[in-house]
Amino acid sequence: MSEAVSALKGASFDGFVTVKDTGLHGMITLRGDLASDAVKAAVQDATGAPVPGQREVSGADGNWVAWMSPDELLLIVAYDAAPQIEADLRKALSGSHHLVANVSDARAVFRLSGSATGLREAIAKLCPVDMTPGAFGPGQFRRTRMAQIPAALWMPTDDSLHVICFRSVADYAFNLLKGAAAPGSEVGLFS
Repeated sequence: MSEAVSALKGASFDGFVTVKDTGLHGMITLRGDLASDAVKAAVQDATGAPVPGQREVSGADGNWVAWMSPDELLLIVAYDAAPQIEADLRKALSGSHHLVANVSDARAVFRLSGSATGLREAIAKLCPVDMTPGAFGPGQFRRTRMAQIPAALWMPTDDSLHVICFRSVADYAFNLLKGAAAPGSEVGLFS
């Protein structure tokens, strides 16, 4: 049996911000009534984090719950834990209308680190998201486009930002992020 590897095997780039393929992550799509007690309890039990509000992300230490749409969450957990968490969610929600799918191997995750202004500038070059500090910050989550591809992003802290995209476009996404973070390409938008 082959060993699972991330899309870019830990590739990294140092520019005015650092861009790094963060390796394998467990990711589970959960669709259902996000206001139901059963979904709230199942998510809390699986991740230790509550169901977040609209366009928000909750959690820490590798367990995140991201709001994707009014009836959809993305649970981000340890890669090896995803199959068991998927099974636990199915069991916990067996009496309610839901969909649970392990999408771990279909996604790639990048971490940008550096100054808050640098992170905001790099993403603002690529995504139609208001990256001003009052409009986007830690605890918020956005689904958007990054140039020609769908992507999602959140800032766990002021000096780090995560980008999720489909694994099939990981190389393209990495090259976009490298270009946006290239030394000397700063425009000073958030200075």
